[in-house]
Amino acid sequence: MSGEEVELSEVPYGEPYWYGSAPGGGGSSSPYYTKKHEEFRAKVRAFVEAELLPYVHEWDERGSFPDELHRKAYAAGIYGAAWPAEHGGTPPPGGFDAFHDLILVDELARCGCGGVLWSCFQSFGISLPPVLAAGRPEVIQRVARPVITGEAVMSLAVSEPYAGSDVANLRTTAVRQGDHYVVNGEKKWITGGCKADFFTVAVRTGGPGFKGVSLLLIEGNRKGVSTRRMKTQGWWCSTTAYITFDEVRVPVGNLIGEENNGFKYIMNNFNHERFVLGAQANRFARVCLEESIKWARQRKTFNKSHIEHQVIRHKIAEMARRVESTHAWIEQLAYQYQTGQSDSKSLGGAIALMKVHSTKNFEFCAREASQILGGSSYVREGKGQMIERLYREVRVSAIGGGSEEVLIDMAVRQAKL
Repeated sequence: MSGEEVELSEVPYGEPYWYGSAPGGGGSSSPYYTKKHEEFRAKVRAFVEAELLPYVHEWDERGSFPDELHRKAYAAGIYGAAWPAEHGGTPPPGGFDAFHDLILVDELARCGCGGVLWSCFQSFGISLPPVLAAGRPEVIQRVARPVITGEAVMSLAVSEPYAGSDVANLRTTAVRQGDHYVVNGEKKWITGGCKADFFTVAVRTGGPGFKGVSLLLIEGNRKGVSTRRMKTQGWWCSTTAYITFDEVRVPVGNLIGEENNGFKYIMNNFNHERFVLGAQANRFARVCLEESIKWARQRKTFNKSHIEHQVIRHKIAEMARRVESTHAWIEQLAYQYQTGQSDSKSLGGAIALMKVHSTKNFEFCAREASQILGGSSYVREGKGQMIERLYREVRVSAIGGGSEEVLIDMAVRQAKL
């Protein structure tokens, strides 16, 4: 399928402007995207249409998706697109840039199911980079290719019962004993953790605070590693895990980077995680908008179409205003990231604010969509099932990757007011 052949939504505001589907008719263009981006978009959309949209509701209700989905996505040229070819990656011609990244997140989010997106497509996107950046060659060789090709599953294990956003005060310990670390502690809310073959784990190897934090690669089948599934409000098929490390012996060679210097890798990772969460939340908000318009066009109340009621049109206009302006901000941040105009620290504050803004908009749009669909959005079946599911997923978008309160404060402090 070529870029020209991609099937676009005919619903106003159903697609980003650069797709050539500006509301009111007429095409659109953008300086950010090339023919190669269009081709990649078509590839991702074809996969979503064939392999995700028909099945995500069933998977979420069941609480899991087929393990083969990882491998199907790899075969389609999507799963490995962001990764180096030397490790099994399948980057598009000319390389994978920030706008390919945005397209990938935005198109996948059309399925309206965060559990599938994070457990299958994004979990290894935040757990593998520290290994590639600072892992020993033998560890990279053992881990990277199986994870990138979908043969193995990888998760990031940072959050704890006592330290969610307060990463610097985590309590899981790793005590050096000869050529091993002995790890004890607990991790909580670990996306994809029940199926993970590898964990990138934040541990305390030194004194208090961020200067005592290290990263370890821990295999899921090591003695003393146990997982149990957590019952969550949303992301039902994400196999979110509570993990216990009980006297787990980990080779010193599994240390990622330098001892007591792992905090910087965690912080560097956060920019991308928050960018993805923000972009995903905005597409979820767009899905809510699109579903609202579809419903309002076919629903009749008080002897006229729903869309003919001014109050409904005003709800839709407010949703569209928020979604379109947020997407423009996301594209600007992608451009800054792409061109290196801002370093990771200064860009971190802007990305944090965007993520907060986007998730707040998602919350608003989910509520407005529920109001427009009424009782149909309250049941887990029929035409309102996607809105019902997305409404439940709002909270994890607002909390995951750093709560709104933490991110807002961090951004303002970085601005040095």
